[in-house]
Amino acid sequence: MFEQIIDTINGAVWGPVMLILLLGTGIYLTIGLKGMTLTHIPFAFRQLFKGRKGSGEGEISPFNALMTALSSTVGTGNIAGVATAIGIGGPGALFWMWCTALVGLATKYSEAVLAVNYRETDELGKKVGGPMYYIKNGLGPKWKWLGIAFALFGSLAGFGLANTVQSNAVSQVLETNFHVPTLYSGILLSVLVGIVLLGGIKRIAEVAGKLVPFMAIIYFSATLAILLLNVTELPAAIVFIVDSAFNGAAATGGFAGATIMLALRMGVARGIFSNESGLGSAPIAHAAAETNSPVRQGTIAMLGTFIDTLIICTMTGLVLVVTGVWDGEPQGAAMTLSAFKAELPFGDIILSICIVLFAFTTMLGWSYYGERCAEFLLGPKVIVPFRILWVIGVFLGTQMSLDLVWKMSDALNGMMAIPNLIALILLAPVVFKLTREYFKDEQADGEIDNAELTKENAG
Repeated sequence: MFEQIIDTINGAVWGPVMLILLLGTGIYLTIGLKGMTLTHIPFAFRQLFKGRKGSGEGEISPFNALMTALSSTVGTGNIAGVATAIGIGGPGALFWMWCTALVGLATKYSEAVLAVNYRETDELGKKVGGPMYYIKNGLGPKWKWLGIAFALFGSLAGFGLANTVQSNAVSQVLETNFHVPTLYSGILLSVLVGIVLLGGIKRIAEVAGKLVPFMAIIYFSATLAILLLNVTELPAAIVFIVDSAFNGAAATGGFAGATIMLALRMGVARGIFSNESGLGSAPIAHAAAETNSPVRQGTIAMLGTFIDTLIICTMTGLVLVVTGVWDGEPQGAAMTLSAFKAELPFGDIILSICIVLFAFTTMLGWSYYGERCAEFLLGPKVIVPFRILWVIGVFLGTQMSLDLVWKMSDALNGMMAIPNLIALILLAPVVFKLTREYFKDEQADGEIDNAELTKENAG
């Protein structure tokens, strides 16, 4: 009975209305920003490289803020989520994932701009922010209930998809491929996560700043190697992906066939699930950045969606299509595993290592999100109990079946998005104003610099 209720909630939360709201918000913000998030990607990368050192108040460098955000988004969704989307919706789902990411750049940018602009200093003297704070401080006290709703859903959601589910995935991988008993992996994971959490956001960011680039390079290199081995198939695969997006995919092999609408729904749903644009999670990390510019941090933040979906998810999707495993019997992570195993020596081991690293960093990143949400609700006194519960959850996840947890977490994630999207739409004029002012000043500074350079050269 309870499971049926959760299924009903999930169907409503992640139904067409939610997907339209997520896409619609992204399109509205993209238009309002006059396509800035699409044209300023090179500028964003320049800010990222400059952001290894902070300039302003905050707890962590702008670079590490992005790595912390990426630690929670680059996860099993990039491996299993993409495979699930293509396995159900056909290769066309990947095209719609791209479209979702392109408008999601503006969503992620706006979230970070608001998070930095409306952040606060908590009782411990630390900079904190996120949707609950820009709802309270941007929309005013009468909207605080909406911030409380977000914080409640956010503090609970993490214990599912970002905690127990992730540790369960790690324990299963270690047991299957390395014969490590789940009890041992549970203890090891709990200890490692606990050690990191003891250091708070600074230690989480330091670990993320090292692990995220490392694991991304490993996965990118492995998928690139597979694509190079099948380079002759790549042009046809890209054409097939685009064609399937607009014409559907006919049944072949173990594939049941997919309509245009199914490809669209799976692409949008899995794309958002992977990059979290609109969920309101990433801005919690970006609010802690050492920066004096909301816009500059916003441009860095939008790279999270770019890297997660347009690079990592794309590489996974292309591998699945060029190798032909997309229309076979295996589904989810097993589909990606079959491609790695068939194409690379020790491919199953490489992918297993990636899954372990992806899951571990997700547990770290989301622990901070949940902690900040809990602090918003109950104050700093809840931080230590929350961390203890998080570590316990990591262990329990390795020892139990999590079918129901998956469903409950899906529902909570969707319910997080609703307050955040309402705030993004209502506060969009603030984002547009801050963006105009920043780039107007940047342009003026550039003109002054050029004038001075011309004068020096003439002299």
